[in-house]
Amino acid sequence: MIPVTKPFLPPLAEYNAYLEGVWQRQWLTNMGPLASDLEMKLKQHLGVSHLLFVTNGTVALQMAIKALNLTGEIITTPFSFIATTSCIVWENCTPVFADINRDNLNIDPASIEKAITDKTSAILATHVYGNPCDVEKIEAIAKKHNLKVIYDGAHAFGVKVKGKSVFEYGDVSTCSLHATKLYHSGEGGLIVTKDPQLLKKLAYMRNFGFNGPEAFAELGINGKNSELHAAMGLVNLKYIEAIHNKRKEISERYDEKLKGLKAVRPKWHKDSAQNYAYYPVVFESEELLLKSVQKLAGNNIGARRYFYPSLANTLPYLNPVELEVTDTISKKVLCLPLYYDLSLEEVDLICRLLLRVQNN
Repeated sequence: MIPVTKPFLPPLAEYNAYLEGVWQRQWLTNMGPLASDLEMKLKQHLGVSHLLFVTNGTVALQMAIKALNLTGEIITTPFSFIATTSCIVWENCTPVFADINRDNLNIDPASIEKAITDKTSAILATHVYGNPCDVEKIEAIAKKHNLKVIYDGAHAFGVKVKGKSVFEYGDVSTCSLHATKLYHSGEGGLIVTKDPQLLKKLAYMRNFGFNGPEAFAELGINGKNSELHAAMGLVNLKYIEAIHNKRKEISERYDEKLKGLKAVRPKWHKDSAQNYAYYPVVFESEELLLKSVQKLAGNNIGARRYFYPSLANTLPYLNPVELEVTDTISKKVLCLPLYYDLSLEEVDLICRLLLRVQNN
């Protein structure tokens, strides 16, 4: 079986070496030394101003919305994982969907502008597949209308725009460190902000709002992460360059072997290098996609319709909205297998099967 993804697992002995320290200290959570060390190392690795290690990427988004005191409407993309939208609803705000750009699959700044009303408080945009949004245009729109900006960077670990971490854009950026991501801590997430006062508020919020053993500074939540997850993050960080290089090699092999495929790749941001988080292709028709999925499945190969269906017209708790580009793209996009252990021979097999479908 070739799955669509598989978590990178470091040498067990290296992970166990961290666990021995955890057993000795008997400090399992509440921001122990490993979690604190991981925060510092990730801050240095990513080159960001301030960073918090939290429970997961969804909690990170919820905390961002709460910390910015957002109310009313938040403009967002329907072409993203469900958490991007559900966290808005969970925090008693109203998601307003803007259509996506046909070339890069990110939220379209022109569509954002059209969606703004007197109830709009923020923009929550996703760097889809790690591909940066048009951060400069979004920043200009936000300043013009006095809006906050949150970036869902679940896929964007290590991505830079013009040499600066993509997480440095917006008021708050978040990242997922879930096991399926190119860099992970098993379960985990990051919150990044340039504002030291906002960071202080978020740090209180992460630990129930505690400001000392018997005092509270903020309304809080349990957003902390454990030493066991931090240990995984610390070990995996040592291998991030090797992980990136292998995923790059696999992606370039796909590029080479799929030149004749009746599909296109999303256009990557011109001032950014890829992090190879995913390998999405947009087929020329949904019919060809479905035949391809069936062919791969028949050969025990997984592929994922990521993101399908569009969130704009399928959620039972929201009124449906028709968005032409999102509706079209979501039916035709497919993510192919991409993970550290995938061999080039397996990539070649996947490519042969896909080309065989369209040539029959």
